[in-house]
Amino acid sequence: MSRIRSVTNAAAGLDRRTLLAATGAATLTAGLGYALGRSGPAAAADPAAVPATRIRSRGAPAAPLAPYTRGTTLASVAAARSRDGYRRLGDGPGWRRVVRADLAAPRSGRAARRTALAAFVQFTDLHLVDVQHPLRYEYLRSRTASAWRPQEALSVAGAVSLVERVNALRGAPVTASPLHFVMTTGDNTDNNARSELDWFLKTMSGGRITPNTGDPRHYEGVQNSGLPLYWHPDAALRDADKQKRHFPRIPGFLEAAIRELRSPGLNLPWYSTVGNHDFLPGGCYAPGDSYFAEFAVGGRKLMELPAADAKQIWANVQSGGDPRGTAFKELLRAQARHLRAVTPDEARAPFTPAEYLAAHLDPAHTGPGPVGHGYTQTNLASLTQYYAFRISGDVLGISLDTTDPGGHYEGSIGSSQLAWLTRQLKSAARNGDHVIVFSHHTSTSMRNLREDPNHPGERRHGGKELAALLARHRPVLAWVNGHSHRNEITAHPGSDGSRGYWEINTASHVDFPQLARIIEIADNHDGTLSLFTTLVESAAPHATDFTDLTQTGLAALYRELALNAAGARSTLSGTPGDRNTELVLRKG
Repeated sequence: MSRIRSVTNAAAGLDRRTLLAATGAATLTAGLGYALGRSGPAAAADPAAVPATRIRSRGAPAAPLAPYTRGTTLASVAAARSRDGYRRLGDGPGWRRVVRADLAAPRSGRAARRTALAAFVQFTDLHLVDVQHPLRYEYLRSRTASAWRPQEALSVAGAVSLVERVNALRGAPVTASPLHFVMTTGDNTDNNARSELDWFLKTMSGGRITPNTGDPRHYEGVQNSGLPLYWHPDAALRDADKQKRHFPRIPGFLEAAIRELRSPGLNLPWYSTVGNHDFLPGGCYAPGDSYFAEFAVGGRKLMELPAADAKQIWANVQSGGDPRGTAFKELLRAQARHLRAVTPDEARAPFTPAEYLAAHLDPAHTGPGPVGHGYTQTNLASLTQYYAFRISGDVLGISLDTTDPGGHYEGSIGSSQLAWLTRQLKSAARNGDHVIVFSHHTSTSMRNLREDPNHPGERRHGGKELAALLARHRPVLAWVNGHSHRNEITAHPGSDGSRGYWEINTASHVDFPQLARIIEIADNHDGTLSLFTTLVESAAPHATDFTDLTQTGLAALYRELALNAAGARSTLSGTPGDRNTELVLRKG
C-alpha cells in the first residue's frame, strides 16, 4: 500500500491534541508553516524522484596531513585513573588501528597507491534530553540504566563539544581527504519532544540553546526531588549515588545545567537519519496518543514507583507487550496521588513525522546545508523519512527509516521502503556507484514486525532480510548504524557473486565512552578498497574540575559522570577490531 499522503491531508491532521503547538517551540512552528505553505507543485511519490546532489564540503586542509592522530582516539582516550569508588578521568593510551581481512586480503604497498573516494563523520544516539519532561520514566532506574543517567542533564553541552571536535579536525586522518559531511544515525532526541528537537537542530547548525523547560528560573525534576534514588548534586542529601558510588556534591550544578549555551554549529554539511526516540514517545510507544500528548505538556510528573510495579512495567516494555502504551497509561492513572507538581510547558509536546521533516526544512536550521539535511518537500508530501543523496562522484548514500510506527524500540521497514531501496541498489549497480547505507537500527535489532497502523496490510521486514538484500547487491560497501550504544563491526559475506559489505555500528554519545566515528573510503588500486574507521571523542578535556561549571567544564563532567553511572556497561567500547580499523573488501 502506498505511503503517500498529500500535503493538505498532512496539515489537516495537525490539531492541538496531536501537536499542542499553539505556543512554545516557535522555531519549529515556523518551520512547519514554511514547509506546508511553500511546497510548490505536487511532489513526486517516490523520495528518489528528487535528484541526489553532490555534497559541498569545506575546503581541503593544507597538505601534508596524512596520516595524523591528533584529536582522535589513536592519540589518546579518556581513561579512569582508579578502579574503585568514584573514578576520575584522565588521558589514557590511544587505541591502535586494526586491519581486518574478513572479506578480502590486504595487499602490500597499498598505502602508497591509494586514493580517497570520500570521507565523513558519523554521530549517533546523541539523546538530547529534556530532563524535566513529565513523561520520562526515571523511576525505572532500578530496572534499566537507560531510564535515568546522572549525566543526562548535560547532554546538550556534551553534544556541542562534539561539534567543536569535528570542526577542529584537520581532515580525514588516513587519506587527508576533506571531510564531506556529518551523518547522525538517529535518536537525536530522547523523548520525542519539540524542545529537544529544537536543541538538536541548533546544536548541529548553530545557535543559542537554553536546555530548560517549565519554570524558566530553576530546575524542577528528580535531581532536586529529595528522593534518594537519584543523585542530588547541589544538596547534602546522602542519596544512593553519593553513598554507594561516592558521587561528588557540586553546588551550582543544576543552575549551570539549564543555563544558556551556544553552539557554533558544524562547519560541514550534515544529514539526518531518524531513530525510535525521535519518533515514539519514550522511544517505545506508538505515536499519536492524545493522553500522552496532554500529559507531556501538563503540570504533573511521576518521580517514584514501588519496586514491584517498576519490575512489571519494564518487563512489559522489553517484551514488546505494550506497544501502544496502554499499561503505561494505566500506571500513570493509578499513581495519580503520587504525581508531583511541575510547571506546564507546551514546548514539551511530541512532534510528528511531518513536524520533524518541516523542522529540518526550516531555513533557520540550514546551517552549512543542505536544505532539509537530506529530507525534501517530497518527503514531507509523502510523509516518508528515507532518501538517497550523492556523497561524491561515484559514492551514493542511502538513509533508511527503520522505526516501527506500531510501537516498540526495535525496528523494521515496510514493503514500500524495501522496494524503493531495491530500486536504488539496482540503479547504483547500473551506474557503477558504490553505496553506503545508513539507518538507526542494526541488523540484529530489527526484529519488530508489528504492522504499521497507518498502512494496514503492508508487510514489515526485519534485519536478517535487510542484511541479506544488501549482501546480494554488489554496490554496497557498508551499512552504518547506531541504536546499540556499542562499537561493533561485522563482516557480511556477499551472495550471488557480490563482494559483501561491512556493518559499522558505533557507540552512543550519551553513555560512556561517548564517541563518534570518522569513516574514509579509499581505492587501493590493486583490486581492493579500504574503509578506515577512526573514533573521536568530544573536544572537552579528559580531566574534570568540579568547580568549573563553564560550558566546557560541563562537557567534561558529562563524560566523567557517564563513566560512573550505575549500571553503565564496560563493553560499549567494543574490541580493538570494532574501533579504529582498516576494513578491506574487493573493489568489484
